[in-house]
Amino acid sequence: MPRFGRSSLLLLLLITLGACATKPITEPAQTVFEHDITGSEVPWTDTGFDNEEGKFTFALFSDLTGGERDGVFDLAIEQLRLLRPELIVNVGDLIEGGDLDDKQLNQQWDTFDQRANRAKAPVFYAGGNHDLTGNRLRQIWEERYGSKYYHFIYKNVLFLVLDTEDNPPEFQQYIHEIRLQAIEVQKSAGWEVFHATEYGQLEERKSGRIGAEQASYFQKVIKQHPEVRWTFVLMHKPAWERPAEENFSRIENALAGQAYTVFYGHVHSYLHQQRHGRDYIRLGTTGGSHAPGNPMAIDHVSLVTVSEDGVDIANLRMSGIFDKTGKVPLNGDGICLEECAKK
Repeated sequence: MPRFGRSSLLLLLLITLGACATKPITEPAQTVFEHDITGSEVPWTDTGFDNEEGKFTFALFSDLTGGERDGVFDLAIEQLRLLRPELIVNVGDLIEGGDLDDKQLNQQWDTFDQRANRAKAPVFYAGGNHDLTGNRLRQIWEERYGSKYYHFIYKNVLFLVLDTEDNPPEFQQYIHEIRLQAIEVQKSAGWEVFHATEYGQLEERKSGRIGAEQASYFQKVIKQHPEVRWTFVLMHKPAWERPAEENFSRIENALAGQAYTVFYGHVHSYLHQQRHGRDYIRLGTTGGSHAPGNPMAIDHVSLVTVSEDGVDIANLRMSGIFDKTGKVPLNGDGICLEECAKK
């Protein structure tokens, strides 16, 4: 047996320790599914679990405003905490806005931020007419949140967030002024008279506007990301309904040949349509005013699951989302939800 001197033993020990230090540690493999049945007959249909890599679920909520009803949005956030989407998006009208000073408008946003921050998932903002009508409201948005239109990618899915109040500054202020007049008329004489006002007849009130610069921005974004799995377009007003509309058509043309879905709001009534062979979905409300007698004026949240197979969309009436105690959270059983529209 060979004999080693002290220096040789020390060298051998260092080599051995070095080898141990660099040897990778193998984690024990996680078992996804275990059972103790040994026979060929089993009391289940399959073991192809719906857990494919890349699948995720996000949530949507809709208009809060036009006369926000107390407690509804807070309830929606609590229900979304139970549903656990990975992210939350919306289609605008987040604050009432109005003819207020900067302090009051910022207080409205502070209140909304506080409520939105209760969600477990991040909430991505979109602007509606209540949020962005008038140059002052637009400036406050920019000061607080930056760009009024933007995009982001999550798990190779593209989200486009549009600004449908994208009017020239002078015209924007004009809209703001006649809108305030129309709101005063509505308070005293009702919605029928409101629709007959100058603002009520304005095309921008109904379908909004997409500016040329904004359209160019989204054309560029779409061109830069041709390999995304799906694209979701989020906007407040249906810009494609505008007579002689051009700029939103540029965005649609850029999306031609790609899989995409459009979500919008503004009317406070749920509607599903198809355009260019794609789903264009108008969401109801999540606390906004209801038109009496409209069966689709409902308070709801939406869950969208994206997988390699495509997209699945589930709309959940808030009145039907209850917790482990069998009750709607935050004493929501006492809140008038879609039933308000039937009165």
